[in-house]
Amino acid sequence: MAAVETAIDGGSWRGTLSLAFAAMGDRTIVAERRHEGPFCIQRPFYPGDGVCHVYLLHPPGGLAGGDELVLDARVHSGAATLITTPAATKFYRSAGKPSRQQQSLHVASGSSLEWLPQDSILFGGSRVEIDTRIALEAGARFVGWEQTSCGRPWSGDHYAAGSLEQHTQIEVAGEPRLVETLRWRADERILTADWGLAGFGVCGALYAFPADSQLLAHVREGLGAATPSIDALTEVTAPATTDLRCGATLLGDLLVVRCLARKPESLRNLLEALWSTLRSAVIGRTPCAPRIWRT
Repeated sequence: MAAVETAIDGGSWRGTLSLAFAAMGDRTIVAERRHEGPFCIQRPFYPGDGVCHVYLLHPPGGLAGGDELVLDARVHSGAATLITTPAATKFYRSAGKPSRQQQSLHVASGSSLEWLPQDSILFGGSRVEIDTRIALEAGARFVGWEQTSCGRPWSGDHYAAGSLEQHTQIEVAGEPRLVETLRWRADERILTADWGLAGFGVCGALYAFPADSQLLAHVREGLGAATPSIDALTEVTAPATTDLRCGATLLGDLLVVRCLARKPESLRNLLEALWSTLRSAVIGRTPCAPRIWRT
C-alpha cells in the first residue's frame, strides 16, 4: 500500500490499514500490518478458541465530512481470524463532502474470517458512503454482519436530514454471489414505507458461508421463536408494533439474514445470538465472544 497524506482537504483525515493473517504453528498471527493516519489495531488477543481476535481502532471515534477510512484485510490459508471494533462507528454531520468508509476482505481457501464490527451510527445531517467488498475463495469460511442506525433518538436526533450510499458485494471463487446498493436521503419514503425500513430506524444483515438448506431452516426456526434473551424474534411478516422484523434466505451456499429493529441493542443482541448459533456449523468452533463486547 502506497504511503498517503493523512490530512486531506484542509482538515479532513484519511486513515488506511492493511492487514494480513497467517497460520503459525497452532495459532494465527498478524503477518503484515501497515497503517497511515488514525487507523490501527492493538496487539491481537488469543482467548483460547484458536482464533486471532483483532480490534480495529479509530482514535477520533467518528468521521466528519471529507474523512476516509480504508481497510484491506487478507486471511491466508490455514488462518482463523475474528475482527471487531471496540465501539460504534459514528458519522457526523457534514455541510459539504461525504464521509467515506471502504473495506476489502479476502479469505483464502482453508481459512476463516469473522467480520463483526459494531454498528454504524448516522448522525442527522451526515453524508455517508460505505463500500464493502468480500472475496471468498472456494473452501473459505465466513460469518459477517453490518448494522446501521439512523440518528440518535435518545439525544433528540431523529435523522431529519442526511444521506447514505452503501454498497456490499460478496463473491465466491471469483463469482458474485451478492451485489447490493442501499441508497437514501433522510426525506425519502424508503425510511418509512413498508417496502423500505418501515419506520424502524435500524437495519442490518448477517452473512454466512458456506451454508445449506438445513442451516437455513435452523436459522428460520430460531427467528420465529421468542426466547428470554432476545426480544420477540419474529418473521418478516410480523406486525409493525414488534421490536424486530427478520427474514433469512439462501443464495446458493451463502446465507443472508436481513433485519429491521427499533433499537440498536435489539439488533446487536439478535446478531450476536445468530453468530453464536452459526459459529460451530460455519466456522467449526464453539462460541467465544470478544471480551471487548462486554466492557
